[in-house]
Amino acid sequence: MLKPLLLVSAVVLFAISASSAPGPSPQEAAPAASASDAKNPVKPTAKSQARAKELYGQECSFCHGDNGNGKTDLAKDMALTMGDWTDARTLADKQDGELFNAIRNGKGKMPAEPEGRAKNDEVWNLILYIRGMAKQQPAAAAPASN
Repeated sequence: MLKPLLLVSAVVLFAISASSAPGPSPQEAAPAASASDAKNPVKPTAKSQARAKELYGQECSFCHGDNGNGKTDLAKDMALTMGDWTDARTLADKQDGELFNAIRNGKGKMPAEPEGRAKNDEVWNLILYIRGMAKQQPAAAAPASN
């Protein structure tokens, strides 16, 4: 008598927990790992870019540098060769979806940025912020002509 009661109880508890688990909202659904060509769905605002800057300072600048040039003591100590995001050519051949996947899932020694620490729209805005680092650099002086 006790075994059937335990079995029924276990099945009922499993069914309740499975049906009450909230799924991701459509806004927060992450792109599939194969979606490296996904387009960035966010439109930047002053508020979203301020949050992206804050997130970058908390999560990325230790290795990538405050200005994105990748020249940090930590990167040097870990023998990492970081891309220089102040140079527009560094990310020119990278799609936003590819960058999203690298940030969300990690890449090499770079740890993943789990959804609990940054929502998907924050990661998409972070990508726009990173791409903007090259635009923040002064233009190189034209060579003097003789």
